[in-house]
Amino acid sequence: MKKEKTTIGLAILAVILMLADAGFAARIKDIAAIGGVRDNQLIGYGIVVGLAGTGDDLTKNLYTRDSLANIMSRQGLTMRDKLSTMKADNVASVMVTAKLPPFAKIGTKIDVVVSSLGSAKSLLGGTLLLTPLRGVDGEVYAVAQGPMTLGGFSAGGAGGSISKNHTTAGSISNGAFVEKELKYDFDQRRSLIINLQRPDFTTASRMASTINKTISFVEAKQIDAFSVSVRAREAFEGTLSELVYFIESLDVPVDVAAVVMLNEKTGTVVMGDNVRISTVAVAHGNLSIQIKEDAKVSQPLPFAPAPPAGGAAPAAGPGGTVVAPGGQTVIIPQTTVNATEEKKYLLMVPQGVTIYDVVRALNSLGVSPRDLITILQAIKAAGALQADLQII
Repeated sequence: MKKEKTTIGLAILAVILMLADAGFAARIKDIAAIGGVRDNQLIGYGIVVGLAGTGDDLTKNLYTRDSLANIMSRQGLTMRDKLSTMKADNVASVMVTAKLPPFAKIGTKIDVVVSSLGSAKSLLGGTLLLTPLRGVDGEVYAVAQGPMTLGGFSAGGAGGSISKNHTTAGSISNGAFVEKELKYDFDQRRSLIINLQRPDFTTASRMASTINKTISFVEAKQIDAFSVSVRAREAFEGTLSELVYFIESLDVPVDVAAVVMLNEKTGTVVMGDNVRISTVAVAHGNLSIQIKEDAKVSQPLPFAPAPPAGGAAPAAGPGGTVVAPGGQTVIIPQTTVNATEEKKYLLMVPQGVTIYDVVRALNSLGVSPRDLITILQAIKAAGALQADLQII
């Protein structure tokens, strides 16, 4: 009998674990990345020409003037003696940035972003001159050049101006060519590291278990909450690139921590699926106080005696009263104060099992999102909210 109870208990435990793993699943390629395979940032300094009088002021932006002189000198023109007389307003200094994708080959085209560095008012219609893009090691990995695309415009005169979107930053689609490749020994290795985008011990353990159960010619081992190591067995005769193909398409149940995000500036409340609320009683009411002031004017009776000729001007009495001979105009301020308090009764919020139950219980209070932020903070302070409360 005891053995039967133990067997039943193990069966129930197995069912619970299966239900726990039957949650939201995502592909490994969507929640993780291969260690060492990433984008690399590139940056360069360049010159944009062809602007319609909206470029840098060469009398103030001396680096733009010197850069233009250097460019002209490389073209065989001597401009050093004429720097003080240069007044071109169709040139602008810019910083050019790009991302070098992994495994990019020589000749691959990449997008670049061009941003004004000086006092240019607009880069509309400009053309970026040949600009080398360097990595953090100082080596040139790409060169950029071409006409820019802006998502707005600006125009104006002495009396006014009009603009749409941002006009001092633009982009060049496929505006740079890769000139140097990054070296990867990817196909010479027999193991790799998979790093989660959001570290989680449960998700990492599930990922290692899924890989081991699905692919027989690899051995996956969880390192920590962030990484899982995968090693190809001797029976696998393919390359590491082929191994990644088998791994990244696997679905892994994703587990996330219970988090409630609050944005007090916009009144936005976002709750995750694992948020739970213990049984708690909540009462929430708003007190509104309205103060209204009116001015009541009392005019003198008709045919009241007029003030004597050459007499003094009517004197203003206390409280805004204007006194005139034979009659008076009285201004009486009237203040009305109304205080209204909503009748909110104590409401029992039951223990929430799902996010639907939590939202339905909180919506039954009939409060606005901004009031909901205050309620959630109070529930968290009372220890009844089993989630991480984050305010942004």
